[in-house]
Amino acid sequence: MHTKELDQYVDQEVTLHGWVANKRESKTVVFINLRDGRGMCQCILGVNDIGEDMFATAKSLGQESSVAITGKVVVDERQIGGYELHATSLEVYQNAKEYPISNKEHGIEFLVENRHLWLRSRRQWAIMRVRNSIIYAIHNFFQKEGFVQMDAPIFTGNAAEGTTDLFETDYYGQPAYLTQSGQLYGEAMAMAMGKIYTFGPTFRAEKSKTRRHLSEFWMIEPEMAFCDIFENMDTIESFLRSTVQEVIEKCGEELELLGRDISKLETVGKPFPRLSYDEAVEILKGQKDVNGQNSLTVIQADLDASIARQAECETEIAEREATIAAGGIKKGVINFNQNKIDSLKNEIKQLEEDQRNLPKWLQSARDFTYGNDFGGSDETVLTRLFDNPIMVYDWPHEIKAFYMKRNPEDPRFARGVDVLAPEGYGEIVGGGERETSEEWLVEKIKEHKLPMDVFQWYLDLRRYGSVPHSGFGLGLERLVAWVCKLDHVRETIPFPRYYGRLEP
Repeated sequence: MHTKELDQYVDQEVTLHGWVANKRESKTVVFINLRDGRGMCQCILGVNDIGEDMFATAKSLGQESSVAITGKVVVDERQIGGYELHATSLEVYQNAKEYPISNKEHGIEFLVENRHLWLRSRRQWAIMRVRNSIIYAIHNFFQKEGFVQMDAPIFTGNAAEGTTDLFETDYYGQPAYLTQSGQLYGEAMAMAMGKIYTFGPTFRAEKSKTRRHLSEFWMIEPEMAFCDIFENMDTIESFLRSTVQEVIEKCGEELELLGRDISKLETVGKPFPRLSYDEAVEILKGQKDVNGQNSLTVIQADLDASIARQAECETEIAEREATIAAGGIKKGVINFNQNKIDSLKNEIKQLEEDQRNLPKWLQSARDFTYGNDFGGSDETVLTRLFDNPIMVYDWPHEIKAFYMKRNPEDPRFARGVDVLAPEGYGEIVGGGERETSEEWLVEKIKEHKLPMDVFQWYLDLRRYGSVPHSGFGLGLERLVAWVCKLDHVRETIPFPRYYGRLEP
């Protein structure tokens, strides 16, 4: 039986199996918050109910000890989940001692080093459950819309986009690469099935440690035959709206635990603004306002607010340290103040990082050169003016992949689209309409100095029944980061892999 099933057993005796998340005690009672992977339950172990020997054992339990607790289910709306267990017996599988991750604040590097244990925390529990719900919602959407899930290979003979950010390995005596994208194979599969999607791991050998980058991540890549860029954008919007709304409905407890303002996610119900590249550049550089707001003014205001908040934090730290130093207060009050100090110091670190970044973003926006791709800072500045995802389409063809179709009305632009999440999360979807002409593709392959022989099979798709088709790719981890409002994508995957990180 699990903690989520307690409502079915009120006033009945049940047994819960799990781990000691935390514990407090008095002379006659031990209170254990038991986690079982599905949720939490407070268990009350009284000396008169379980006996002195078992009570002594309960008092000795360390954090993350594994136990089975039997007792009566009692309604108590004050407790996590609305129920508690009045114990009648205790069985110990292992009494854990000196658990490395205590309930105090820890630095992020320490937590990443202990990722195998950090996963047990309530915050990580909530994130992983949201991730699971997002994955379920993704499959649910595509299956309902008539897409067929198919699988692209992980080993490939060449980069999908001709880049150099590849992990090379030996494949029976010849070089092979871990895939960057399943898109090209997705196009082949769409020509067979009409509408398909792939869902699997992808790899980028980027020596980057930014908040948005991982070396190994999961991609969802739909591909649709007889579909132009505008139908593609409609699908993207419907997909994101459906996925996020389903997660809001199913993960209210988890999102609340994470402190996520759900109203910020509910904006997916509104139509996504669609901006051409030209319009987006004007907004980015502060040449065009959005709803009376200017990008440069907003960033400056954010910087001023960050400086003011740091001053508030420093004042509060000084006051709490003075309270501790004065003495004459209980241990619990001391611990409360110290934990608050640790939390404020971590907040200051974030504020200091903001104060390093915001001036750079401001300068980058001012200096942006028309024709360039948007960097992370540009996306952050642009999306600060919107409360829901935006779509930027019709990009300069020089900065898009060789397979991207030119706009027939203005060949300077490629029919690509990027979806940028609000709140500074930047690109979460990239896609577009694919070139249908074999002649054009051959020229683009030559232009990009790609090996023609590697792409002969891909050119076959234009030789035999070429049709208008489109698709997109979504990075699962970036979507999880936005939905959960996380500072770094490394929290979005059980065991993150990024530059310099291979363990645990």
